[in-house]
Amino acid sequence: MNTKTAHILVIRLSAMGDVAISVPVLQAFISQYPNVKITVLTTAFFEPFFKDITNVSVYKMDKKGKHKGLLGLYTLAQELSKLNIDAVADLHNVLRSKILVRLLKFKDIPYRQIDKGRADKKALSQAKNKIFKPLITSAERYAKVFEQLGFPINLNTVVLSNKLVLPGNVKHIGNITRKKIGVAPFAAHKGKMYPLNKMKVVIEKLSENHQIILFGGGDKEAQLLAEIASTNENIISVANQFTFEEELALISNLDVMLAMDSGNGHLAAMYGVPVITIWGVTHPYAGFAPFNQPEENQILPNLEQFPLIPTSVYGNKYPKGYLSCFDTITPKKILADIKKYL
Repeated sequence: MNTKTAHILVIRLSAMGDVAISVPVLQAFISQYPNVKITVLTTAFFEPFFKDITNVSVYKMDKKGKHKGLLGLYTLAQELSKLNIDAVADLHNVLRSKILVRLLKFKDIPYRQIDKGRADKKALSQAKNKIFKPLITSAERYAKVFEQLGFPINLNTVVLSNKLVLPGNVKHIGNITRKKIGVAPFAAHKGKMYPLNKMKVVIEKLSENHQIILFGGGDKEAQLLAEIASTNENIISVANQFTFEEELALISNLDVMLAMDSGNGHLAAMYGVPVITIWGVTHPYAGFAPFNQPEENQILPNLEQFPLIPTSVYGNKYPKGYLSCFDTITPKKILADIKKYL
C-alpha cells in the first residue's frame, strides 16, 4: 500500500467516549501521514468531532434507516466500495462492523480490527486471581490497528484540537470574568458515579469564586441539574439547552472539567482541557482514562479498603457494599485537585 496516497476507512460507531478517544489518534495519524485520506464511518451525531481535522471526512451510517440489518449493511458496503478505499481500520470490532469488513473484503479491500484485550480486562476485574496491572490504553489499541495496516503512529506527537469559537448564544454564558469549571456528575452506572449529595458540596464550594457549568443529558438528568443550578447564580446547567456542537464549543473553552469515568471527560481531553476524573468500582488500569491527562488527575477510592476494584470494566458489576468506596473520596480532596488548575 502506498503510504503517501492511501485512503483508509475508519469504523467507530459508538459509544461517545470511545469515538472521542479516536480523535487524537487521527490527529496524530494525519500529522505523520499528511497525504493520506481518512473517511470515518460513524453516526451523524458524532460528525462534529472530526469537523476540523485535515484530510478527514465523515461517512454517516444510518443504523435505524437504510443501513439497518443485513440488507442495510450490504447497501452500506456497496456505497463504501465506491469511495476507492484502500484499507479498513475497524476500531469497533462488533458484529455490525465484522459483517461490514467481510463484505468489503469481497471487494479486495483489506482490513485490520482492534484487539479489545477482553481476556486481560477480565483478569484485571475478576475477584479471584486478579492480575492488577495497567493495560494499554484505548488510544494505543487504536494506534495498533493502523500499525498493522503499515502506518505506525507516535502518539506523543499529538497536536490536540484548538478551542472552538463560541457561538453567539453560548458566548456570554455566566460571568465571563470568572474561571469556567465544567462538572459532568453522571455516568451510565452507579458504580462509576460519585454520590450526588457529595457532588453538590463540591459544586457549591467551587461556585463561591468560579463559574460552574453543569453537563448532562436526558430529561431526568436535566431536571436534577436544573435544581442544583437554581440555588446559585454562579451555577448554570446547559443540559438540553444547546446543540451537541454548541456544547462541544463550550467544553473546549473550559478551564477545567470534573467528570466521572464517562464520556464528558473524553470530550474535554480532545481539546487539551485539564480533566479531573473520579473513579469508583472501575479503574484507569483498564485503559479508559482521558487521553494525555496526568495520572494524578485520576481520583481513586481507597484500594486497601476495597481491594476488588476494579470489579468490572464498565462499572455495572460490584460486590455488596462496594458503592461505599466513594466515601473514601472526600469533597476536600476533589477541591484540592481542581484548585491546581485555577
